[in-house]
Amino acid sequence: MGFSSKILHADRRFEIEHGSVHKPIHTSVAYTYNDSRELARVFQGKQAGYSYGRQVNPTVDALQKKISLMEDGLASIGFATGMSAIGTTIFSLLRAGDHIVTSQFLFGNTNSLFQSFAAHGIKVSFVDATDVTNVEAALTAETKLVFTETIANPRTQISDLYRIGELCRQRQLLYVVDNTLTSPYLFKAKLAGASLVINSLTKYIGGHANALGGSVTETGLFEWQAFENIYDSYRVGEPGLWGLNQIKKKGLRDFGATLSAEAAHHLSIGSDTLALRMDRACDNAGKLAVFFEDHARVKKVHYPGLTGHPDYIRSREWFRYPGAILSIELEDDLDCFDFLNSLDLVICSSNLGDTRTLAIPVAHSIFYEAGADKRADMGIADSLVRFSVGIEESEDLLMDFEQALA
Repeated sequence: MGFSSKILHADRRFEIEHGSVHKPIHTSVAYTYNDSRELARVFQGKQAGYSYGRQVNPTVDALQKKISLMEDGLASIGFATGMSAIGTTIFSLLRAGDHIVTSQFLFGNTNSLFQSFAAHGIKVSFVDATDVTNVEAALTAETKLVFTETIANPRTQISDLYRIGELCRQRQLLYVVDNTLTSPYLFKAKLAGASLVINSLTKYIGGHANALGGSVTETGLFEWQAFENIYDSYRVGEPGLWGLNQIKKKGLRDFGATLSAEAAHHLSIGSDTLALRMDRACDNAGKLAVFFEDHARVKKVHYPGLTGHPDYIRSREWFRYPGAILSIELEDDLDCFDFLNSLDLVICSSNLGDTRTLAIPVAHSIFYEAGADKRADMGIADSLVRFSVGIEESEDLLMDFEQALA
């Protein structure tokens, strides 16, 4: 089946109460069994079932199945946010002394999180991941994991995804790919060799800025038997799920970053229209990128769909579309705040992947804490404005940007 057909009918392929089309919202935290031995088997992982709301919930489980279908994965785990999905994955699988290689263009919060892990004994190397040779040069005997994003926020650099995947396969390294900015509709990270795929469900998958959520998906490509950080108690059952099971038990259970049933329901309903929304948003982004490229008051445009972008070929070969994120640098005589305040239709907001087009002054907000030196290393100018393009009529967006730049 096609992407939308598969996702729209995902819930009813599994058991749903009372013939519902969507999995209903289950608010219960506690689950009971008539036979106490059955409850014990569920807790011991010997039988499928629901133990406690911090780890499992029928509504969340239905969403997890949809994410697995989207990513062509074995199984997925839902989290309260995308950041908790990243954080609990690293916490669960790595130990003090282990080493991560990651992109120097990471999203600001992820960058901050990795620096916190470094302060607690997990070594981190930030490199230009658009070239696999930089990743390879940073590997050490302690390297356990390579982490990268598909498209960087906000400058839209594209990591050397396939060659990094091959490198990780050869070296038997965990390869974790954050697929948030592309979504499973634009890109299947499994095809690039990803061991685990992370999504911030808050963004494109949910799509309506009404629920927070994150997920980790197991692709089945990694040999967990050879991964020394899997605890003996989790070396049971299907080996392909050992890592995900440890993330669930050591991360989700111990930290408790639980995705609520209500949020899961919102995200699941939102995901039904992912393909339609991405088609429209990416089409709008392409038109806006061309408009900005030709405008006299815009100094630079960063969008992978433009032929002048360094990663244009990759975006065309690897992704269904080049995405719906773009950023611009204004001419020196323009104040980015005055420009943003002149917009009428476009909203000044920090979110991504909404149905509405959003704009934000990057250096003064989401990357302000990074400091001037770090922003310079990442190529983030003070005049840089990022747009998350929505699904409005393109003519209305173009008119709004035209009058604001004027």
